[in-house]
Amino acid sequence: MNQIKKIFLLCVGISAAHTSISQDFHLSQYDAAALNTNPALTGMFEGKHRISLHYRTQWSAVASKPFTTGLLSYDNRINNKWSFGIQAVNYRAGAGAYNAAQILPSLSYSIPLSKNKFHRLTLGVAAGAFHKTFDQNALTWGAQYEATAQGGHFNTGMSSGETFQNSSVIRPDFNAGFLYFFSAPGARVNPFIGGSAFHLSQPEESFLGTGNRLPMRFLGHAGARIGISERFSVIPKVYYQHQEEAIELTFAAMAHYYLKGPDAFLIGGFTYRNQDAAIVEIGGKWASWQARLSYDFNVSTLKVASNGRGATEISITYILFKTETNPIPTCPRL
Repeated sequence: MNQIKKIFLLCVGISAAHTSISQDFHLSQYDAAALNTNPALTGMFEGKHRISLHYRTQWSAVASKPFTTGLLSYDNRINNKWSFGIQAVNYRAGAGAYNAAQILPSLSYSIPLSKNKFHRLTLGVAAGAFHKTFDQNALTWGAQYEATAQGGHFNTGMSSGETFQNSSVIRPDFNAGFLYFFSAPGARVNPFIGGSAFHLSQPEESFLGTGNRLPMRFLGHAGARIGISERFSVIPKVYYQHQEEAIELTFAAMAHYYLKGPDAFLIGGFTYRNQDAAIVEIGGKWASWQARLSYDFNVSTLKVASNGRGATEISITYILFKTETNPIPTCPRL
């Protein structure tokens, strides 16, 4: 039984390593990483300056080293139409020391669609570069496996038979998106819908010099903030993305319980990601600070090895407020 489990875990690790290179990472608290979700979300918050930190660790139950994702972003509203932002992302996958880092400045332009400016369309673009590396010495290959009476082992002193043109790739990257929202402060329902496209130039990313290109990724998100009472609101939302054969669909229901005006509330919610995870989230906002913590319970076929353990994710956001005589309407909290 133990040998079968080892073989299963090996297959999972191989599959995970391949997926991490050919596809982008994902987040459960995608709305807390606004610039990573949609460049049109740049500057769409209540305040003047925003700084966001995000960290996710996953697959520690089935990998010798967990897969980790870290994000740091800053954005501000230049005026009633223009906003600027920049984000840094670092993704590290498994024992092979595969690492992907990215720097992406973004710019958004907000267009009022009605005289009262409560209906708005925002367009956003992002342009930067990514750097992907891996440590060849951290990998083992079939040609290095030596069978023994005790079951065999990998001899890293043997030649792997693998040839890599390089172990580091730097390429430019471009994204674009749109966002529509209705932001009347007295309205009971504030809907929003957006879409974004990533890797518009489909940059070549192969370590082997084979011309392998990073496929485009398409994302859509929608929902509404619904006021139930003066102290309680709910935010049902849906999120969809696909990149070649990989498809992700999530349904979420979040709730805000207000303690003291609009700047102090508790956060709770549940998200289901199709055939992958059930996610529970808690958090809160107080003045300029917001913190959220979520945990993914694995419900896919991987749960046989992971015992249902998935990912832990935390996000912290700080918003610096500045009094304005003519503030622009802001997007509902996603």
